[in-house]
Amino acid sequence: MKATELLYNLGQSIWLDNITRDLLDSGALAYYIKHLSVTGLTSNPTIFERAIRTSRSYDAAIRNKFANGKGSEDLFFELALEDLTRAADLFRPIHERSNTVDGWVSLEVSPLLAYDGPSTLTAARDLFERARRPNLFIKIPGTSEGLPAIEEAIFAGIPVNVTLLFSREQYLSAAEAFLRGIERRLEAGLNPNVGSVASVFVSRWDAAVESAVPRSLRNQLGIAIAKRTYRSARALLTSPRWQRIYNAGARPQRLLWASTGTKDPAASDVLYIEALAAPYTVNTMPEGTLNALARHRTIASTLPADGGNCEEVIARFAHHGIDVDELAIRLQEEGARSFVDSWRALMDVISAKDVSLTAAG
Repeated sequence: MKATELLYNLGQSIWLDNITRDLLDSGALAYYIKHLSVTGLTSNPTIFERAIRTSRSYDAAIRNKFANGKGSEDLFFELALEDLTRAADLFRPIHERSNTVDGWVSLEVSPLLAYDGPSTLTAARDLFERARRPNLFIKIPGTSEGLPAIEEAIFAGIPVNVTLLFSREQYLSAAEAFLRGIERRLEAGLNPNVGSVASVFVSRWDAAVESAVPRSLRNQLGIAIAKRTYRSARALLTSPRWQRIYNAGARPQRLLWASTGTKDPAASDVLYIEALAAPYTVNTMPEGTLNALARHRTIASTLPADGGNCEEVIARFAHHGIDVDELAIRLQEEGARSFVDSWRALMDVISAKDVSLTAAG
């Protein structure tokens, strides 16, 4: 049995961290769903920039949309919605079979709005309405400015993938925003079943401290932070406040492990996958990591509900001068800037495609 199936049977959802038109047209995504237990996917500006830059599959659509007067940003969201609605339709049977727990795809609002809550909410509402798919998450950054938009989106019935979370504290703030939105729906007599995941980035921790700690500590901080966050998530699931909304028909906001591709060539190709195996969570992984996992035949262990030795590991990093609270803030800020850079590169790629296609006649 493939490790992908073992992970699925354990109760963790496997989502693909990729979307391209070629992936859809070739049948590769359908193959992953059928044979590698993939039950959802995520996207971001970096993924789309690479897809549009390296493939000719978008050329005709870009040429036609520019000819019809579309600007680069509007054109991109049309392309993205075309791809993601096709993917959502592939996952729709899973979404219905799981009673809305799984089978989701994700589309991010413009990263330029990361620190503009009202505009984020407007964009989220517009994209969700345009997609007309119940299994589309709108990705909203879990920045302090984004938290009110998350609450308002949940209250409005818009499913949300909270992105750019790096620490237990950032996760708890996102969970609180989700919970307030659900509680307000209950007070208003609305259906409280609005889907959400909270995406915690893992491998970027290890990349950030690689040169600052001994080799013996490499590739351990991200997993320790994830374990600490998981312990808090499990505590929330059993709290009276959360159990009240479950009793009223709401579903929990699941933890999603993001940035789980191994960056260290000396480490296991499924380092973060094996370390973060846990029921009722999601692991969204790059295509290379997914295929690497499929070549394995075992899942060594599951994530301990109490976080295991996470505090001991984090203390070792503190001994070497790593302030995880300060680093979490920096990683979130750097992540937001990175997405802005990718967004601008994406707009440049679309514009350059228009120029080259026009020149080619």
